[in-house]
Amino acid sequence: MNELSLYLLDIMQNSIKAKATLINLDIIKNIDEDKLTIKIVDNGCGMSEEVLSKVLSPFYTTRTTRKVGLGLPLFKELSELCEGSFKIESKVGVGTTLTATFRLNNIDLPPFGNWVDTFYILVINDEDVDIKYTHKVIKNNETKEFVFDTIEIKNILDGMSIKDFSLMQWAKDYIKNGLEEIDAI
Repeated sequence: MNELSLYLLDIMQNSIKAKATLINLDIIKNIDEDKLTIKIVDNGCGMSEEVLSKVLSPFYTTRTTRKVGLGLPLFKELSELCEGSFKIESKVGVGTTLTATFRLNNIDLPPFGNWVDTFYILVINDEDVDIKYTHKVIKNNETKEFVFDTIEIKNILDGMSIKDFSLMQWAKDYIKNGLEEIDAI
């Protein structure tokens, strides 16, 4: 995968397949420390110690359509290649937490890609799954933050589906403008 957004799409789809009803995605771009941190926490079914010990092998997958699972192993490899770290924790019946860090100025760090469209696909994928997305940028000891919380948005919509075509452009513009605002720091 040549964009971070595609890694996040794959990992968050894993959370959805694990029956998560809530996914928290935190992205912290700390320019002062030359560090990018991505943390995904879900309340899905979680993994046993046995599965957790195998999940980073490219030859392990729970999918029946193919015999390899590359998302997590490649994401771990990328974080380490970019002078960062990777950690995954999980507990059956509780959920899974994944944390990856990257050096921002590492030449091997891929671009974020089309995150607005990718994230919107996740949001409309399953209306029974709520996503709280927090994106922070830290520069010169100043922090700016953008939050997109589907629970809040669903409350505002008052029964209207977030999949409604008339809301699609609004949601994409809201995310795009929010991210542009915090990157203008």
